Amino acid sequence: MLAIVNQGQVQPVLKRIALASQAMLRHTLAFDEAAWQSPTLLPGWSRAHVVSHVCRNADALRNVIAAARTGDPAPLYSSAAAKFNDIERGSERTGLELYVDLDTSAGELATLSERVEDWTIPVRLLGGEFPLSVVTLVRLNELYLHHIDLAAGFTWEDIDLVPARWLLEWMLLLMRDDATLPAVEIISDAGLTAPLGQVGQRRPVSGPDPALWAWLAGRSDGDGLVGAEGITFPLAG
Repeated sequence: MLAIVNQGQVQPVLKRIALASQAMLRHTLAFDEAAWQSPTLLPGWSRAHVVSHVCRNADALRNVIAAARTGDPAPLYSSAAAKFNDIERGSERTGLELYVDLDTSAGELATLSERVEDWTIPVRLLGGEFPLSVVTLVRLNELYLHHIDLAAGFTWEDIDLVPARWLLEWMLLLMRDDATLPAVEIISDAGLTAPLGQVGQRRPVSGPDPALWAWLAGRSDGDGLVGAEGITFPLAG
């Protein structure tokens, strides 16, 4: 599985990150000030909140990479309170400031990522200890999730099958030990199968990789899937 990205798989993921970043920039370029303050799929968050979060995620991952390169691993965020405060303050900015921040923070993360020579350095993230290369999947997942959250016309149907497979594998890895989730057997059209959760009678759920990923991430009620009726998952990310 690609969920633990090896050294040779990093560049393809970085290319997808660049494409996902460009897509979000294209969509947000059309926002006026009222659109930036419009609600999103995330309760209580405007588009300004969502984009502020995406920007600070880029900074956090850049700090993780920089610390790992110097042999001094750093946490993804200093604290939950600091993360929340940064997003709240960031959401108060103008649309132009938000757009520039989105572009700049993504560019700085991309520049530093290209300088990494050893992606096998262990780092500790929210899901446990992983090789540094996993930050690329974390970033790609954040970009796609929150692009959907913006409610600007981007959906899981816009995600290509190749990155969708990576995202599905990553989501399953993060959720694999959560016994409080509904008991399902994931069966993707691309051939990936995996059990998940322990609550209730296990039910097979099948469909395309992007639809399964969006459903598991709480961004879909099961559109495009067979067997998902009546089962929902909490918002991820």
